[in-house]
Amino acid sequence: MTYGDSGSVERITPWALGAAVFLLSLASVSGSMGVGSTLPAPVLAVTAAASGVAAARARRSLWPLTAVGAIAYAWLVMWPAAVVASYYAGTRLRRRDLWLYVGGAIAVLALGGLVSHRGEGYRALVAGTFANVTLMGGALLALPLVAGLWVRARRQVLDALREQARQLLREQVLRAEQARGQERARIAREMHDVVAHRVSLMVLHAGALEVGAPDERTAEAAALISGVGREALSNLREVLGVLRSPDSVRGPQPTLADLDRLLDQSRDLGITVSRHDEGEARPLSPIMERTAYRVVQEALTNVHKHAGNAETDVLIRYRPAELEVTVRNSPRTETAGDLPGSGWGLVGLRERVELVGGRLEAGPRDDGGFQVLARIPAA
Repeated sequence: MTYGDSGSVERITPWALGAAVFLLSLASVSGSMGVGSTLPAPVLAVTAAASGVAAARARRSLWPLTAVGAIAYAWLVMWPAAVVASYYAGTRLRRRDLWLYVGGAIAVLALGGLVSHRGEGYRALVAGTFANVTLMGGALLALPLVAGLWVRARRQVLDALREQARQLLREQVLRAEQARGQERARIAREMHDVVAHRVSLMVLHAGALEVGAPDERTAEAAALISGVGREALSNLREVLGVLRSPDSVRGPQPTLADLDRLLDQSRDLGITVSRHDEGEARPLSPIMERTAYRVVQEALTNVHKHAGNAETDVLIRYRPAELEVTVRNSPRTETAGDLPGSGWGLVGLRERVELVGGRLEAGPRDDGGFQVLARIPAA
């Protein structure tokens, strides 16, 4: 059942109950025993209608239904309103109000029995004796009251079970968050102790080499290594901050506007990199541009590791529905440096692209080179 269907049922149910009470009230005073036959039909109809309306509004206010039920039963032995009132009293009333209702119901039963025992005509036909009135009233009032109390107790048990389940779920989520936080802190410590320390040493040695370089070319290379190392330390600091506190404010993230600076760094390291843009350039969402930047960054890193100084082309195509990023390099012309890799670069890159709804293809080319192709949705 959908939410809309449930709301419709909630609106219809009270009025369906009121209609049922109205019809049963009319039937109770117009049966074969002739109860109420001495009263005008409009009086019976008005009393039955008042019982139905009070029953329909019982969820909002119980006491109008209680008053109508008591009057209708004591006067006409019209029982449906009293039955519904007793049920709702069992489900809603607490302690003092419940005992007040029970006392009033007993008084109504006693009054009805006294009038029936002394009266004549239609009431004597239905009630007959005080014992009959008491038995019939008990069945019509006590049984619905007990049923209401049972329903209320069952609801309380179910509510307690639901609250217990919610509490257990909250505790489970809290324990999972604590475990994730501890694991993030452990990873941050390991990265700081190992990676940050080694990169810092690399930056210091590069700075020392720059100061004491025997020639200008060596000094430029040392300055480049020092700059790249400092940038790596800055990025690592942001990553460690996120690991230790996921809600921490992160610095500005790279986009396609920073792509030329990335390509210049690779050129300074000796790689011939060409950039080609096709289509009408347009601003994209930051996460899409950042994903494209990371694709180029990881592809160039792999060129440095595995292809030496191979010529590399970076192609950015602006298509109507997507941004296509292609990085292809020619076969390596010299032995690549023995740079260790994690083995997860392309795997993580593919996950990053797929998270934004894109696709990544990577593999060797027919001429012996390598190509990385990413299709990133523009929206």
